[in-house]
Amino acid sequence: MSIHSSVAPEAVALRTVPFDHADAVALSDRVLREYAERYGDPEGDATPLDAAMFAPPRGLYVIAYGTGGTPLATGGWRTQDRNDEGYADGDAELKRMYVTPEARGLGLARRILAVLEEDARAAGRVRMVLETGVKQPEAIALYTSSGYEPCAKFGHYRFDELSRCYAKTL
Repeated sequence: MSIHSSVAPEAVALRTVPFDHADAVALSDRVLREYAERYGDPEGDATPLDAAMFAPPRGLYVIAYGTGGTPLATGGWRTQDRNDEGYADGDAELKRMYVTPEARGLGLARRILAVLEEDARAAGRVRMVLETGVKQPEAIALYTSSGYEPCAKFGHYRFDELSRCYAKTL
């Protein structure tokens, strides 16, 4: 039986967790493996991250749990301000947005994205930014359909030809 027939989207609970929570680490490992497969890079994503970056009020990390406590999706934001990697004052950066293959199509990414945008806005951030890649067409479709527009490249992969950056005013 597929998760689509056994988990109703409304039965999924979103919970705030630390970035170093065991479920967050497990989901992060899964998304890094997916990036490695899609891009042929064994690291998946070498952007330096640590748990303190996602601690409120300078960030937030969320996991969507299905009934029975199964972690199904994740995402977070962290504060960024003007620096030599191309960020601007007031930026909030999306990181580690991921939905497990068995939970795709339930609208979990949109739910998490809305929570993260609202939290970043409440924290005084003025723009949400994100970096994704050309081999993630599902991510690009989600973000562009959610009001994100291409922007000047920033961050760890700003010089990578496969990288794409997007922004949305909060």
